[in-house]
Amino acid sequence: MPNTEPWREKLRRGVVIPAHPLALDANRKLDERRQRALTRYYLAAGAGGVAVGVHTTQFEIRDPKHSLYHPVLSLAMEELRNTYAIRIAGIVGPTAQAVKEAELAARCGYHAGLLSLGALRDASVAELIAHSRAVASVIPVFGFYLQPAVGGRVLPYEFWRKFAEIENVVAIKMAPFNRYQTLDVVRAVAESGRANEIVLYTGNDDTIIVDLLTPFKFGKQTVRIIGGLLGHWAVWTRRAVEFLERVHQQPDWAGWLALAAEITDSNAAFFDVAHQFRGSIAGIHEVLRRQGLLAGRWCLNPAEDLSPGQMEEIDRVYLAYPDLNDDDFVREHLDRWLA
Repeated sequence: MPNTEPWREKLRRGVVIPAHPLALDANRKLDERRQRALTRYYLAAGAGGVAVGVHTTQFEIRDPKHSLYHPVLSLAMEELRNTYAIRIAGIVGPTAQAVKEAELAARCGYHAGLLSLGALRDASVAELIAHSRAVASVIPVFGFYLQPAVGGRVLPYEFWRKFAEIENVVAIKMAPFNRYQTLDVVRAVAESGRANEIVLYTGNDDTIIVDLLTPFKFGKQTVRIIGGLLGHWAVWTRRAVEFLERVHQQPDWAGWLALAAEITDSNAAFFDVAHQFRGSIAGIHEVLRRQGLLAGRWCLNPAEDLSPGQMEEIDRVYLAYPDLNDDDFVREHLDRWLA
């Protein structure tokens, strides 16, 4: 039976939300067949939703020479419309652009917007809050702490405390890859009095399992991170769904720590940590190429590819951790998803 749970309740329960990649052909044009196949893969793998038009989809889709933001949102919606998956659209840029993207996402049928503030690098906290309120007046907002290494900015506790007071904020994805900054967000939500309304999702691909296992205590208030919206979960998604279900069932199991280290090691290879994440999108594409979901690892920017030694690192973690991949699952269903 399909899960008819309302999207907000599903979000609060905690689910796997892959950050959707962009499928390109050898001419770096949108490969609609494989773009649809990726969405079908995530749904079949048991993901609770998808995030489209986000960093993993490549921010360059908004460049007028590509003009792919609306097409990729629309393609995903054609696959999502008759499902109960949570639909998240990436929203970026200065206020006028962000509001326009929020309006488009709402018209397309997306439930919430993942709001990146990287374009407002010099904005004050007051300006960031005004910007966030403008977007929240159009669509429910999924806050986003994106690490500076890939286009984000440092966002202090003061910002997150005020952000948590915005009525239409429904969730926050924390992806600063920094424990101190992650704690700023968790504490702000705990001290806002809205911990029962704003759900926390990990985007810290370097510490997924630890984020999900940790009870964050601030005085008498305990807050947990209950799901993930992750580029890492754009690959080996079936296993990610199984891991999250097991975490929810056994949140205090010490054996998770060994698995946590394996996943972090795999992420280091995929995200090209050795070269400050330069090959992160190409690394995701390479895994999806190996599985047959993508025809190649091409990015919109021809200069964006694997870093020296990254292919060997992906080979290494594939061999070291065979239980982490879902290659058999993909192989079984790939022809149907590509049909």
